[in-house]
This record gives sequence, C-alpha cells and structure tokens, in this order.
Amino acid sequence: MFRSIRWYRFDGAWPESDDRLSELLETGAFKPCGPLTERSNGWEAVYPDAGGSLARRVNGADLLRLRSQSRILPAAAIKEELEQRIDAFRQRTGEAPTTAEKRRLKAEARDELLPKAMLKSERILGYVDYGRSLIAIDSAQEANAERFLRRLNASIDGLTIQPLAFREPIEVFLSKILFGDAPRQFAAGTECRMQDLKDSRANVRWSNFDLSDPSIRRHVADGMRLTHLAVQYDNLMSCVLDLDGTVTKLKFVGDEADDEPGDPLVAFDSAFVLLTGTLRNFAADLDKYLGRVH
Repeated sequence: MFRSIRWYRFDGAWPESDDRLSELLETGAFKPCGPLTERSNGWEAVYPDAGGSLARRVNGADLLRLRSQSRILPAAAIKEELEQRIDAFRQRTGEAPTTAEKRRLKAEARDELLPKAMLKSERILGYVDYGRSLIAIDSAQEANAERFLRRLNASIDGLTIQPLAFREPIEVFLSKILFGDAPRQFAAGTECRMQDLKDSRANVRWSNFDLSDPSIRRHVADGMRLTHLAVQYDNLMSCVLDLDGTVTKLKFVGDEADDEPGDPLVAFDSAFVLLTGTLRNFAADLDKYLGRVH
C-alpha cells in the first residue's frame, strides 16, 4: 500500500468524522486539466467501490489520495514551433522579431501545442493519525509531499503542519542500531549508506551485506557518517531509515504472499490496519528514544 513515508506533525482541530472530512475535501476535489492548464491537483476517492468518499477512516486513521495530472509538453517541442514562427515572422516583415515579440510568439506556440499534449496522472497516498497528530505521506520526494500538504491546508482551515523533528539526532540512533545497541525491536538489515565527513561527495553503499561485518562497522568507528540504514522493526516491518526520518523501501512480513480470494475492500482495510498499527508503534518508539519536538 505504502512504500515510503515522509512524516509531519500538525496542530489544529481535525474533522470529527470521515464524512465531515470528505465533505471538506470536496472543495478541493480533483478536476481534469483544461485545454490550457498544465497541471491540476485534487482529492479523489480512496477506494471507488466504497461509495466514492474522499476519505476512509479505519483504525483511528484517515486515508486520503491526491491525484496530480499534468500535460506533457517538452521544451524541445515549443522551441521547434517557436523557430518556425520566427522564420515566418522574418519572411512576413523582412526583419527579426524583437525580444518582446519573441515572448509573444513563444506564448502563442505554447498555447497552440498545450491542448494537444498528452496527459499524465500520478497519485499520492497519505494518512492522518489524528490521535497522535501525525501525517504520513507515501512519497520519497519532498516536492510531492508538499503538494499534498498544500491541498490539505487549503481544504481544512486552521492546520499548522511541520516536518516531524526529534531532539536527539537520528544519526546517533542509526549507529546504535548498526552496532546492536538499540532497543530489541530495532535490528539492522542488509543495506546501508555512509558519507565521508570531509567530502560530502564521497559516499559508499552496501546492499545485501551482513552489516555485522567488522569491516563495515569500522567505517563508522573511523568517522564516516551513517546516512541510510536498512532496519528490521519488531519482526513485522522492514525499511530504510535516513537522517531526516524519511522511510523508504517499506515492506511488511508476508507482502510476498499471494492475494487470497475474498472481499477486496476487506483486504484493503486489513492492509491499512497493518500499516497504521505498525507505523503507530514505530513512530511511538522513535518518540520514546529520540524525543519528539512538539
């Protein structure tokens, strides 16, 4: 369901029901790009077969889905069309266009080509754990997460949203996990990345390695900075955790199993319960050992 997590905390009143939340999100519901619109963002139904609601509340969390649609218009296509228009202008007037005239010709070229451009959509999932004032967005890219949050702020008044931050550096905690000094529910996986403190461009990466190997650990002991670490959490979940607390390569035990026949909506909700329940405990443990900044 989710493969990445960017964490945020929020202050402000959250809607008392998913019906009320869906009603508020309707003000920013998705609308397809118009002929001259380059991008359109909006909320769409999380699970169309569940009545078309723009929010689904399960296990104390609200699941939302943002759709972002854009027209694909390569700069090279505009440039080629512009060159043709400049040549036509020269032939018609006998002189080269001014800078202002070139801008006008470029705008004309774009406006003519844009309605013919292909459309591309991407979806961003996120959920709000309103009891813990946490927002989790399924995106490794900060720009996508910010797009999600801008729409959320536009739909729900009074929210103040900040990236989740901790009092203690995550770097120290990653090192404890690597060296086996972290709480028992945290264990090192088989992947990590390190950075030379003297040269930020100098990076080294291990994948599918036994990270208990002394030669790997020695790099940290010798002063390299551990920036990413594969983590096994409570025998339920694996992920890669970085210095910002961003989670990537999120995977749950049993993800490889074949889907069992049954009600798809029940399976969807079950996956969401597993996700939110595990990540709620994961975030609570990070709060406990690192101290969340409120």
